Amino acid sequence: MTQTAPAERAVAANMSRFDRFLPVWIGAAMVLGLLAGRFIPGLNTALNSLHVVSGVSLPIFIGLLVMMYPVLAKVRYDRLDTVTSDKRLLVSSLLVNWIAGPAVMFALAWTFLPDLPEYRTGLIIVGLARCIAMVIIWNDLACGDREAAAVLVALNSVFQVLAFAGLGWFYLNVLPGWLGLAQVGLDVSAWQIAQSVLIFLGIPLIAGYLSRRFGERAKGRQWYETRFLPKIGPIAPYGLLFTIVVLFSLQGDAITSQPLDVARIALPLLAYFVIMWAGTFALGKGLRMSYERSTTLAFTAAGNNFELAIAVAIATFGVTSGQALAGVVGPLIEVPVLVGLVYVSLAARRWFAPNPSTSVTAASVSERQ
Repeated sequence: MTQTAPAERAVAANMSRFDRFLPVWIGAAMVLGLLAGRFIPGLNTALNSLHVVSGVSLPIFIGLLVMMYPVLAKVRYDRLDTVTSDKRLLVSSLLVNWIAGPAVMFALAWTFLPDLPEYRTGLIIVGLARCIAMVIIWNDLACGDREAAAVLVALNSVFQVLAFAGLGWFYLNVLPGWLGLAQVGLDVSAWQIAQSVLIFLGIPLIAGYLSRRFGERAKGRQWYETRFLPKIGPIAPYGLLFTIVVLFSLQGDAITSQPLDVARIALPLLAYFVIMWAGTFALGKGLRMSYERSTTLAFTAAGNNFELAIAVAIATFGVTSGQALAGVVGPLIEVPVLVGLVYVSLAARRWFAPNPSTSVTAASVSERQ
């Protein structure tokens, strides 16, 4: 603990005022979005009418692109083989995301919402939609392994396309039948899921890869990392704030008009994010992974692809359905909880042995700015 204190003070000193107060700005963005959606006539309709393709919101896509591109441009793609060769990391991620995650959400949904089938179904859908977007920035804020995050997000995206519909059928129809519980159908195509993955992850990932490849080829690595990256880095938090404002503006009226329902939905979500993050973080340490990879494993397990979950709920059950509302409440709880877990993660660095090649120093945090 005494060894990490000087480093933590150095990190804080290197952070800009904007970054030090990021949780405050995120909270303000959530409030602004909720108020705008509630009190500005026609805003929800106007935002909903702007689509990249059917079911994919143009404003949310723009926000996610601005948020994710700088982080993905910083990834050292020539180092990805060090991640793909780490079988413990890859297998742990797949098991936690596709076995543990959906099962935990299923259990929590039935425990907390046995009398509210629409909300329960919406939460199960959220649990099936593994994270491909905001986890990139939570991982970066927590000083996780960027290369590992890129690989795990891509890996889980492939599994999302292949497994989402089948797991939806299993958890909403087959398993409840075995347990003597109510059954619900889920009609979603693999193309609908692939479309969401390709747009929300594929475009910023390709842009980040091409930036590094051609930037280094034209100007060299030193120019790219000391001149180019510091210029684009600061825009990522603004993309995050813009995304939050738009997301909560789209559903501000639904959230603010049903506060008791939101509270019922929030409880299992809160339990889910904490259980998934803490359990996976402990798993990483138990497997003797570094702090950086344990952090990345934890955030990729705890986050969810709320864009896909909301789109599936709306397409299957309707925009005013309880299932859609449960999907919307997901990011309302996920954003502040995972911001808090960023700070928990940073504080937990003292539990890990120092790693000179990957340790978090003031310089490495400055690079993230």
